[in-house]
Amino acid sequence: MTHYIDDYPGRAINVHGKSYLYFGGTSYLGLQTDTEFQNLFIENIKKFGTNYGASRKSNVRLKVFKKAESLLAKMVGSQASVTLSSGYLAGQLVAQNFNNPEYRLFYAPNTHSALYNNNNKPYTTIEALNKAVKKHLAQNDAVVPVIFLDSIDYDKCNFPNFSKLQDLPLEQIILIADDSHGIGILGANGEGVFKTLKKFMAKELIVCCSLGKSFGIQAGAIMGNSKRIKQLRTTAFFGGASPAAPSSIATFIDAQPIYRYKRAQLFSNIEHFEKLVRNISFLKRMEGHPAYTYQDMQLTDYLENDGIILTNFNYPEESATLVSRIVISSHHTANDIKCLSEAINAYHSTKS
Repeated sequence: MTHYIDDYPGRAINVHGKSYLYFGGTSYLGLQTDTEFQNLFIENIKKFGTNYGASRKSNVRLKVFKKAESLLAKMVGSQASVTLSSGYLAGQLVAQNFNNPEYRLFYAPNTHSALYNNNNKPYTTIEALNKAVKKHLAQNDAVVPVIFLDSIDYDKCNFPNFSKLQDLPLEQIILIADDSHGIGILGANGEGVFKTLKKFMAKELIVCCSLGKSFGIQAGAIMGNSKRIKQLRTTAFFGGASPAAPSSIATFIDAQPIYRYKRAQLFSNIEHFEKLVRNISFLKRMEGHPAYTYQDMQLTDYLENDGIILTNFNYPEESATLVSRIVISSHHTANDIKCLSEAINAYHSTKS
């Protein structure tokens, strides 16, 4: 069921005058409604304005972008990075850049639509992808294969071990990962998967992402080697697009202590939830990640009747698979998580 609301969906939402706990969305660190984070953002709006419509190639340039991109590259462990106005735009810049006869594009199962060109289709299994890549290299190794994938994959083909990638001759392959649901959460300091994938020694590694999910700002980013990032900056695609609002980029720089605190809070909430839920094996989950998927529509209905709304819709289009997901966030209280866990346990008691 679709719900229309008037305010930001934080830990609770109001639907037709009734309050529900909300365990959905992608606000993993709960920053969009956090007062300290909002105040920081407001101060940066006062300094940098609400928007900046000029090209990054303009003869007048704001220093804040370069500062944030240096910080981001250092954080993830890449040589360089570049920011854009959204994660989708970042993915499209990368995807279109490789859409030429020098490369052959391969899409892993569940790859996000931000990385698609034209009518690209993902392989149904990672095994089928690997077989196709090896066949291509055997027949035409002059055309470089490029593999696109999402770092977070609920079939567990990718994070945390990316074990299936190790079956490939990665030294001959360009690897491009969307880490929108990992960066800000995964890793010792929220650096995401770049350092993990770097160990595989691919011909080239590029990671793109949204900065809006964990970091709470409207922006996207691409991380890679210095040569590739410099090349992407020279494109008309990059020069013709307005950048992320500098107030957002400045907030990313200033909010690092808040991010650290909120990550610790998130991991505490995850641990609390997993201790309270009995028979948690019915949920597909990954260690250290706050999203849990399931395939029981009756559970969705039961929880909604009990005052709890989750993520539940066809994504990314109406014909796609139904996405049913419980998302734990930093903004949830211990009592919120208790209420959710007790409702899930009660539902399973009725089924036994």
